[in-house]
Amino acid sequence: MSEPRLVIPAMEAIRLWQGVAVPNSAARIGLAELEGLIAALEKLRGSMVFEDEPSSFEAALRDCMEQRP
Repeated sequence: MSEPRLVIPAMEAIRLWQGVAVPNSAARIGLAELEGLIAALEKLRGSMVFEDEPSSFEAALRDCMEQRP
């Protein structure tokens, strides 16, 4: 079975940025799972508006402060 296309570039990025190599097969499997995680997060794009609207966050903070006795 071949590795997902993201594994080798991710290993190289880790080596360049952190100065370490992927230590074992479990780490390599974790990198292989990143592609699925990224795809799942991309499907959520546009549905999570809390981060898209800072004013909503500020309003939520104000609401929490106003509820204090």
